[in-house]
Amino acid sequence: MKLFQGGKKFLILSLVLVLISMIGASAVQTSGGKVTVKDLRWETPSGHLMSALLFVPDSATVDNPAPGIVTSHGWYNNREMQDLNFVEYSRRGYVVMSIDMYGHGNSDAVASTEWQNRGTGMYDAVELMADLPYVDTSKIGVTGHSNGARAANWSVLEDNKKPEGEQLISSVLLVANDAMYSSDPGEPLYWSMRNDTQEYTNVYGSRDVGIIAAKYDEFFFRSLSEDGTVTPPRDYIDTEYAQSFLNFGVDPKDEGELRSSYTFYGKDINGVKATRVIYNPNQIHPWNHFSASVVESSVDYFEETIGAPHPIAPSDQAWQYKAFFNFLGLIGFFMFVVSFTKVMLKTRIFSSLRASKEATAAAAPVGIGKAWFWGGLFVSAIISGWSYLAVFSWSVENRPAFLPQAPVFYIGVWSVVMGVVTLVILFLSYRFFSKKQGMDLRETGAIISWKPLLKTIILSLVVTVAAFGLVFIADYFFKTDFRLWVIAIKAFTPDKILLALKYLPFFLVFYVANSIAVNCFNYVSGGKKEWVNTALMAIFNGLSAAVLIAIQYTHFLTKGDVYFTSVSPIVGIWLFPIVIIIPLAAIITRKIYRVTKNPYLGGIIYAIIVTVMMVSNTLTQF
Repeated sequence: MKLFQGGKKFLILSLVLVLISMIGASAVQTSGGKVTVKDLRWETPSGHLMSALLFVPDSATVDNPAPGIVTSHGWYNNREMQDLNFVEYSRRGYVVMSIDMYGHGNSDAVASTEWQNRGTGMYDAVELMADLPYVDTSKIGVTGHSNGARAANWSVLEDNKKPEGEQLISSVLLVANDAMYSSDPGEPLYWSMRNDTQEYTNVYGSRDVGIIAAKYDEFFFRSLSEDGTVTPPRDYIDTEYAQSFLNFGVDPKDEGELRSSYTFYGKDINGVKATRVIYNPNQIHPWNHFSASVVESSVDYFEETIGAPHPIAPSDQAWQYKAFFNFLGLIGFFMFVVSFTKVMLKTRIFSSLRASKEATAAAAPVGIGKAWFWGGLFVSAIISGWSYLAVFSWSVENRPAFLPQAPVFYIGVWSVVMGVVTLVILFLSYRFFSKKQGMDLRETGAIISWKPLLKTIILSLVVTVAAFGLVFIADYFFKTDFRLWVIAIKAFTPDKILLALKYLPFFLVFYVANSIAVNCFNYVSGGKKEWVNTALMAIFNGLSAAVLIAIQYTHFLTKGDVYFTSVSPIVGIWLFPIVIIIPLAAIITRKIYRVTKNPYLGGIIYAIIVTVMMVSNTLTQF
């Protein structure tokens, strides 16, 4: 019963980690109390509720207004994802507004036909920024990652509608998205000039503009050569589009000079000196918003164009400390889930779910049993990788309107497929081998009566509500959450609860089936320590995702572009959180199973957590 005895100790440790995370992350993002953080909600001229985090340095006052920067996440993210930007800009004295684009985070969802209007909300934020008395309206910059950069482009078009002298945006930094190379509003803003009717132009006028174009960006910075081949993003700086941009919109075939990256180029436009610059980091698209080199380029760019009130060397960065504290919170969150579950099992109401003694690994399979064990693991991994790619197009074409989050539907469908595949493999294994070996499905917990199941569901809800209560405490008192790069657990608005209920059945199928497989059928030893089997289950849970990532990016690095071209490059990016989240399921459910011999408890708890994580960190598209 050692695990039960340690439950309270680990519960206390988890709460200590969470508290350290809250205080530490808050201290970093407020620059030790020198920056005030405000959670904004306002009704915009677009007629929608918008959400943003506002960072106001103490040095920004009515008598001493500071430059302002509006920054945005990309598609399928939220305002907190921009922490590297709002930490570094605000500590240098800029007033920073990190927005939730419409359809993301706490902002209202809008129809896709409204996305371009008002820059998906960014221009609404620009106008609010300009109304703040402590902001220098002559020095307002906009920046964003991926579709946040597209929002910046759309905001420039919106700003261009204002009369000369009344325009608000003076500086634009596009991270992981193309510039506007032509003036044809009927074409995409990252149009690659595929027809002769397009003409290069300077849409940005006298504004300063920079681009951060990763050499291995999965989406952008490609163009068609005259022979019909695609120019890969690593060669972007030598393309006509990059050269036209650096030469302020001229046709590089007729005029302009050959220009290079990491160099500022200036030109007098209507009596104003404008600058252009391109940065070319050796990285992939999603790494742009977790990159010290990108932060260095961003800080360098805004220092050059609108000037920092408190200049700090671009290489002097603090956002990594916030990332560290956020990561501590993530560890504390999952540690809390396991330890709180164990503590609740000691209470009178849930004590019946506690096993009389801890579950232990069965004897290692031999002979044909060994073939069933390893065969099931490898077959499942192979089908997992194949089906992940196979269901993408189907999910895009068949998503029901009442399920308004495309990524969650796609991953949900894949989860159902793999849940069913897992159950089929388990059935065949039991029918043709395990039953003959005397396996008792009730003894292992694979079969459970309805009363314990009902109590299991209730305890699962108690645990997840308590765990997310910590997240809301962090958000309310400290304006922080728990995250690391693409894995984030954050506070959410009430509408996300309804969305979670819609998608929960998809993930229940997979995580419950996976828990049964990991704990009832594959919890075996070969004379080795228990953690070896747990590690093996975790590895196979994430094996297909890891292999797909290896194939995709090995090909990208060696050949210049992604390997899987029959599906959107986004499916490769979505593998990064999957390669952590699904292996972690084996660890969490195993720890809970050991003290309950109940695979459903850990499976249901983890399914709820994953579902809430997904619906609160993506795009809602009606």
